[in-house]
Amino acid sequence: MPPRSPLPTRHGLGAAWVRTPDRGRSEPWPTMGAWLRHRLSERVDVERLLADERFVYDDLRPVREGDDYTPHTFVWFHRDLRDEPMVPGELPVLHRDERIVVVDKPAFLSTIPRGQHVLQSVVVRLRAELGLPELTPLHRLDRVTSGVLMLATERRWRGAYQQLFERGQVRKTYRALAPWRDDLTLPVTVRDGAETLVELESRWGEELAVYRLTPRTGRTHQLRLHLHGLGIPIVDDPLYPVDREISIDDFTRPLQLLASELAFIDPVDGAGRRFTSVRRLPLTAAET
Repeated sequence: MPPRSPLPTRHGLGAAWVRTPDRGRSEPWPTMGAWLRHRLSERVDVERLLADERFVYDDLRPVREGDDYTPHTFVWFHRDLRDEPMVPGELPVLHRDERIVVVDKPAFLSTIPRGQHVLQSVVVRLRAELGLPELTPLHRLDRVTSGVLMLATERRWRGAYQQLFERGQVRKTYRALAPWRDDLTLPVTVRDGAETLVELESRWGEELAVYRLTPRTGRTHQLRLHLHGLGIPIVDDPLYPVDREISIDDFTRPLQLLASELAFIDPVDGAGRRFTSVRRLPLTAAET
């Protein structure tokens, strides 16, 4: 584990770090600048960060181009972020107490900062808005999925609540808008290593229906794959049945999948907890 970062957080994110290898390499680099180019040139503009003194050592001294290479040395820096367009839709807080925060996530907003979605993520936005620098999600929702998401306010609460999800002790209910098939017998439990109970909730027009989905496992894209496998792919799914190659900044057609409820027994105080999304299907681009 690295030592504590000498740099403050930026946009709710800690600084990135790299460490030179331990002693014993047969081909040491002549300078720290040479090593940084070797280590990071495919990820960041090393020349510019060196010139702007944005690489620092543990004591906040800037890393210079010509500094002698030293083994087992930590170097800290903040990455540049792209200009991210604002994801539409509100991010209402459904519940907040000492231990947890529950929000109603809009489609297209990442749960955690990753790839090209950093500022436009639940974690970064809420750490700043709520003043909770240790805020951490306890489970994940796909970027294109809307609905109920729970986070721990501090590291000390994370373990107890994460175990609920790991042990399958959280009841999750989703709703999806998908094609209606009169030849499909419901309810049905789909099992293929993952498991989902699929029930018909209501008809929606002549060709569509709202389905209630109760996953009993938590595989990536599980619900989307299971409905696709039943011949009822979720409306406006960008990947199934075909990859529509939609731009990551296209927010016009939200996936019609809603994480509508979470229910569990609180591991700290034993109270029954149930949180429900305020969103309803069909989701629209302006109201995701």
